[in-house]
Amino acid sequence: DIILTNNGYRVINLGIKQPIEEILKAYEEHKADAIGMSGLLVKSTLIMRDNLEIMNERGITVPVILGGAALNRKYVEEELVPLYKGRLFYARDAFDGLHAMDEITGQKSDRAKAQIKSNGRQELLAEEAKIGKKIRHLSSKTKHDTTHTKRSNVSIDVPIPKAPFYGSKVVHVKDLNKVFAFINKTALFKGQWQFKQGRRTTEEYEQFLQKEVYPKFKELKALAIRDKLLEAKLVYGYFPCQSEENDLIIYREDEKTEWLRFTFPRQPVTQRGSQNLCIADFFAPKDSGRIDVVAFHLVTMGQRASEYSAKLFESDNYTEYLLFHGLSVEATEALAEFWHKRIREELGIADEDAEDIEKLFKQGYRGVRFSFGYPACPNLEDQRKIFELLQPERIGVQLTEEFQLNPEQSTSAIIVHHPEARYFNVE
Repeated sequence: DIILTNNGYRVINLGIKQPIEEILKAYEEHKADAIGMSGLLVKSTLIMRDNLEIMNERGITVPVILGGAALNRKYVEEELVPLYKGRLFYARDAFDGLHAMDEITGQKSDRAKAQIKSNGRQELLAEEAKIGKKIRHLSSKTKHDTTHTKRSNVSIDVPIPKAPFYGSKVVHVKDLNKVFAFINKTALFKGQWQFKQGRRTTEEYEQFLQKEVYPKFKELKALAIRDKLLEAKLVYGYFPCQSEENDLIIYREDEKTEWLRFTFPRQPVTQRGSQNLCIADFFAPKDSGRIDVVAFHLVTMGQRASEYSAKLFESDNYTEYLLFHGLSVEATEALAEFWHKRIREELGIADEDAEDIEKLFKQGYRGVRFSFGYPACPNLEDQRKIFELLQPERIGVQLTEEFQLNPEQSTSAIIVHHPEARYFNVE
């Protein structure tokens, strides 16, 4: 915003989580030269894609600039550029956004053009960020049949843990330090805060982290605790279940009455390296006669985090905004990681956890935590079913028309205990 404004552009800032109708309304009202969309969470890439498809359907071809931590150039250029009928630009940062606007309005110099081209080549070759890898195959639509029911060879006779209870519970984690212990510092420092090694040696980079980054990390954690800017709350529960082809059937507490179903995509037979995997395969089949158990949780860092982030942004304090907002996003993920460990403990399978917390971030435990919006469970509308099961309104979380969680610093998941469960792509 400030970079563009300081270079003569007028920016209409609509704020976060704006539906496409509001975006297009503002575009028409202000006769904008371009539309910009940014996302910090991977799920937001699905919304961006859907927005572009809606614009195609309506014959709107205004130039669009996409950016934010949830995107990388490879995904934009390989997945979204071929999709959108208008001009589409990827902006790694505000200065890339400025260069894109200069090109759109015919003001871009040859030097800027060369810089963008060079940066683009480097990113296409060198992007190894965790977020980039996650979204490489993320798409709201697949190229092959994902509805077939040819089952994988996942074992169906594994021991089933005993649920400590059926139904859901609300938890307020009052000691934030327990949550902070599960923050993935690599994701925070390099992904959210953009403190990357660059041309520094490993030793120089470590010195930089110790001198500049860790003190700021400590300061922000203390601020969050002192001013109650982060409020760690969650709702979680266990439910009896069985699978049937590509469906996960959730039962009432009597283990007989069907409550609802989740239908998941299955790896296409034609997908390269396909094993016909589907999330439903990780639960006992209905025809086995065995009742399995599935856990769900929804965690949030509360509305105060969003309000404080907005206050920093509106006061043009962009550096502090970036730092605090990044902390709040990663603290949300840390809370999810922390409570997933608690669920494994309650199910009696935590003895397989890695001792090193860094290994936990790389699935160093039994089972998997799937979040909706990823390839294995891409249907964001399934959040409605999560709300029916867990009733997260009790912790102040609402569902938007686009099936996004509000407050922003919230995330939900389906938790699988099967020892062979792992992350997989559906293309």
